[in-house]
Amino acid sequence: MPETVQLFVTCLIDSFFPQIGEAMVHVLNRAGVRVDFPSAQTCCGQPAFNAGLRSEARPLAEHTIRVFEETTGAILIPSGSCAAMLRHGYLELFKDDLAWRERAGALAKRVYEFSEYLVDVLNFMDLGARWSGKLTYHPSCHLLRGLGVDRQPRLLLGAVREAEIVELPEREDCCGFGGVFSVEHPELSAEFLKRKIANLEKTESPTLVVADTGCLMHIQGGLKRLGKNQRVVHIAEVLNSR
Repeated sequence: MPETVQLFVTCLIDSFFPQIGEAMVHVLNRAGVRVDFPSAQTCCGQPAFNAGLRSEARPLAEHTIRVFEETTGAILIPSGSCAAMLRHGYLELFKDDLAWRERAGALAKRVYEFSEYLVDVLNFMDLGARWSGKLTYHPSCHLLRGLGVDRQPRLLLGAVREAEIVELPEREDCCGFGGVFSVEHPELSAEFLKRKIANLEKTESPTLVVADTGCLMHIQGGLKRLGKNQRVVHIAEVLNSR
């Protein structure tokens, strides 16, 4: 009987990049995992939470907890930021409410970022992916610092056939998205993005790999505005390539 996991797809993937969710499901199916999708899911509340709007974030968090309490198995998220919200943000949001904090804690124990689950739980590194050419990897802030996930996506990319992995200079620097940061501090965000794109160009890689769709949207938008030819892809899309 295949193991069953729950997909929390995130707002950006649901609205703008459904192909990433589809790629994630294909990869998990190849790894012998069955994927369920609770259709009642919605925003996890992270944008409001990060903006300091705790009362607005709380109903969304409560709804998310209720939806996934009706399911079993690990909850997989193709985004370090949303995974960090469910794993850590909810505990902070409900720190003064014992009943909800316990429910949030039970949910947090089931939450995994996509690459984290493949490597740490399934012990999969080589998924038979093939990508001809150079790849460079940008670790998103929430994934790297919020979840401590860095080894896992690197192992997965290192096993991709025909791919040449090139180190991104100043790779740990923020791309400038930061959710509401890019809205509240657009000038700083633009400078961070400019530096990230300059470092991408130093690698001479035509493809930047990310594991968070916010970074993908932000960097790809910057590249397009500058008329650059590089593209940004989610790691699930690379792992789904054959």
